[in-house]
Amino acid sequence: MVALTGRKGLACSLVLLDCPAMLLFRSGSAFLLSLMLAVSPLPTAFAIGPANAPAPHMSAEDSLRAEFARFATMTDGTVGIAVRRIGDDHAVMLNGNTLFPMASTYKVAVAGAILTQVDRGQVTLDTMIPVDRSMMVSDGIADMMPHPGLSLSVYNLLELMLTRSDNSATDVLVKQAGGPQAITGWLRSVGIRDQRVDGNTAQLLYRAMGISPAGGSFARNVDMALQADPALRERDARDLPNLAFAADPRDTSTPEAMLDLLTRIAQGRALKPDTTRTLLDIMARCHTGQNRLKALLPPGTPIAHKTGTLNGLANDVGIVTLPDGSTMAIAVFVMKDSKGRDVRDRIMAEAARAAHDYYLFSKV
Repeated sequence: MVALTGRKGLACSLVLLDCPAMLLFRSGSAFLLSLMLAVSPLPTAFAIGPANAPAPHMSAEDSLRAEFARFATMTDGTVGIAVRRIGDDHAVMLNGNTLFPMASTYKVAVAGAILTQVDRGQVTLDTMIPVDRSMMVSDGIADMMPHPGLSLSVYNLLELMLTRSDNSATDVLVKQAGGPQAITGWLRSVGIRDQRVDGNTAQLLYRAMGISPAGGSFARNVDMALQADPALRERDARDLPNLAFAADPRDTSTPEAMLDLLTRIAQGRALKPDTTRTLLDIMARCHTGQNRLKALLPPGTPIAHKTGTLNGLANDVGIVTLPDGSTMAIAVFVMKDSKGRDVRDRIMAEAARAAHDYYLFSKV
């Protein structure tokens, strides 16, 4: 900006030579012109930047961490990022130990708990589970199947939960897993700390919106709350964060804990080989978050991921396969943001591409 100012100053001096007052110089007043040039300030070196200013030496990892910090300035909220090459215990993080609401990324843990039941022979992927109308949450099968009598296989429920983020399918699986506490218990059994599940999706959404349900269907409770509270309607319409919800420790994870979960899944340390492949195959078919982690990756880059979205909050977590055949796990969380979805998505996309290039080109 300073350099541009300097150039503008020079440009202005040149323009002045064409103004009427300067015609005097063209008629022979060379002395006056020389005097004006002598007293006119010339651009200093700092007008175009310090001369010979050495760039501070930074390691590739420090540069990546600095990039993460730069991406975080795009939002007025808080950003958490954690990345790791699978097979390397070391992680590069920004706010890696800060608790973030998981939103729908908690569904990875739900899937892990259900597939553990498959590993133990308690259910199979073909087991049919009734979908209780009272458990319908919003969108998805709640709108497509408005009548009683629906049953879906475990496999189809997992598919809907992970690829479409279907909330009704999720809550059916949360119940099948034994409830939120059982899912947190599964996380502890595979060595994951600092991640907890405290409710099903309906309960999570009620808390995120600040609603105390009066009974009845989810859709009815939400409609009544929006009609009764103009502030709630405005926050929802403007996609603004609920700061009290963001500070609540329930249904949260640190970026590092989510990274550890993804790493254990990718390494086959959380599930058996067949169920590991099932989970990653389904996550690779994820339809949500096209503008998030995958948006700036080279076309065709394989990624198995899961998104999460609430007002003022967006997440995307997953496993990316690099061109050299190695894989990296990445978790990006953005909370308390009022800049909008495009900003949140861009932060995730930039972080994924920076990490991709770091692991592909750096010698680590």
